[in-house]
Amino acid sequence: MDAFERYELRLSGGAVHETVVFMLFEDNDRCLLRCEYRNRTIENTATDFFQALCDLRDVLAKDGLTPICYGASDMGLGLKAYKLAKGRHAKMEDLVEIFAEGPDIVLASVDAQEQFFRDWLVTPRS
Repeated sequence: MDAFERYELRLSGGAVHETVVFMLFEDNDRCLLRCEYRNRTIENTATDFFQALCDLRDVLAKDGLTPICYGASDMGLGLKAYKLAKGRHAKMEDLVEIFAEGPDIVLASVDAQEQFFRDWLVTPRS
């Protein structure tokens, strides 16, 4: 099975210039995400790539590592997400690819992202 996408991302918490490689595979209706870092390979299969990424981020966090990329709530196969801001609705211009990098990334744990999303849901928006 060949990967249909490959992303090499910088890592927070690692050595200078240390990176992680994510490879995306589709297997029937499942999304397989392979992660290679520090001569290790880990994989996770989920119903979408965002969930697979969250699960692998939990493993990376045990090594004190965080990939520097977007991620919030998923859309489609979980390859796109909205950058959410409390007090306002998500707009099309807020849509980002979860493996993309940008100057406005604020790293957070999976738990912190989930809590932010729950808080955003109950916050009045304009």
